[in-house]
Amino acid sequence: MARETTYLELSQDGGGAHKFYEVTVDGTAVSVRYGRIGAPGQLQSSSFPTAEKARAAAAKKIGEKVRKGYAPAVQGQRAARAVTRRQVTSAPSTARAVAPVLWRFRTGSAAFGIHVDEDRCWVGNQAGDVYTLSHGGEVLARYSLPDGVKCLVADEFWIYAGCDDGTVYDLSSKVPFGAYGIAADVDIYWLDIHEGVLNVSDANGGLTVIDHEDEHQWSRKSSGSGAWMVRADERAVYHGHSAGVTAYAADGTGQLWHSATPGGVLFGWQEEHSVYAGTVRNTVQRLSKASGATEATYRCDAAVYSCATSPDGRHVFAGDSSSSVYCFDANGNRLWKLGTGGGSALSMQYLDGRLYLVTTDGSLVCVDASEQAIAAAQQGSVPAPMDVKSAAALPVFTPAASASAVATVSMAAVASEPAGAVVVECVQQGGRMRVQVVSGGFEPSWNVQFPRGIREVGARYVVDGLHAASGGFYRVRGEIRRLV
Repeated sequence: MARETTYLELSQDGGGAHKFYEVTVDGTAVSVRYGRIGAPGQLQSSSFPTAEKARAAAAKKIGEKVRKGYAPAVQGQRAARAVTRRQVTSAPSTARAVAPVLWRFRTGSAAFGIHVDEDRCWVGNQAGDVYTLSHGGEVLARYSLPDGVKCLVADEFWIYAGCDDGTVYDLSSKVPFGAYGIAADVDIYWLDIHEGVLNVSDANGGLTVIDHEDEHQWSRKSSGSGAWMVRADERAVYHGHSAGVTAYAADGTGQLWHSATPGGVLFGWQEEHSVYAGTVRNTVQRLSKASGATEATYRCDAAVYSCATSPDGRHVFAGDSSSSVYCFDANGNRLWKLGTGGGSALSMQYLDGRLYLVTTDGSLVCVDASEQAIAAAQQGSVPAPMDVKSAAALPVFTPAASASAVATVSMAAVASEPAGAVVVECVQQGGRMRVQVVSGGFEPSWNVQFPRGIREVGARYVVDGLHAASGGFYRVRGEIRRLV
């Protein structure tokens, strides 16, 4: 029987939904592709015992979408809706001295994404590039993602990149994969993740919460817009927008508190007992996680684009729209203000006496934030920064978009896999595709966080290892290969 494809679109005026849904039947195989109009989208594949059952399953999927307002369309006739990107200006610094920059790596495009841990530094830019570097400034690897990187977030060992195409990619292995797919009508501004639960703040001031199986849990619309802040812990989700900061119970049962801020929130940070909101009115506000009460105010000389703290909030750092970086003590006293030497800091993180910035000119900057280095910089004595270059043979990793892009391994080869290799299987449960562990020694009721694009009923995969997450599911460690 000939291959049959049905293409549907749902596009609403006023910034609402703008997405497509495509179903293809090829014999006993059914593939579904969906996402934002104009983007490649995500792919899911299923197989059925007979061609008749495949056609029936496809008809059911199409009928569900038509009832939701989708209509037949011609692919390519409707243009993609523009993705909202943060419009920022960056003026020269008014500081009398420049920060003691140890090294600088230019990524080639404005960068918002940063994560720094004990092993390495990560930076993601609007060209879709994510680089990893050592703390000494050596470029280690590059990931090439399909669209611009909004931000980088970490959840234990796992690193995730939220992109303009609405996909959140897991970068924890050599081959990145789409771990979460954000609804096509949600214009992502910022992300945070806690125990596998993804929290998404958006252009319209909304908050969306998605579990580790990429399924919607709950959502809220704030009283403001432009939600550039979302932070989460086991107690609450802290959502910053144009009208202030709102805290919601982690299970979505209700609002815990709301605190107005002096101007809209442009960035957020958290410590154990406090959240920090950088605002357009030149301040960082420290708010109690328990009550939302203002605990301290840190005053800058221009709009605050980013902020961070040293452990327990002993020192508070801020980056403004005039290419300056500040340090305050916990009570709000300004200790110093220095120029970044290369644009305004759009995000930042502190680790072990160093402050890492990503800037409007697309640089990852490492600043020596020790007391001795800052004192010397205030007197005009700064080191000559090392200009980091990428190696010509730098490895580049791209996502596996479909099952055909995943390496295969024969059943006979499983016995020779490295210690800890695990076999998982795709199964149909209650109308949804799940992935469960086949190998012994694992909790059989737990599902595996697994790329939707390579799920196919009955398919088995071998992974280098699984890690039990505290939320009651397994995460993949290492490479994914299909068993044949």
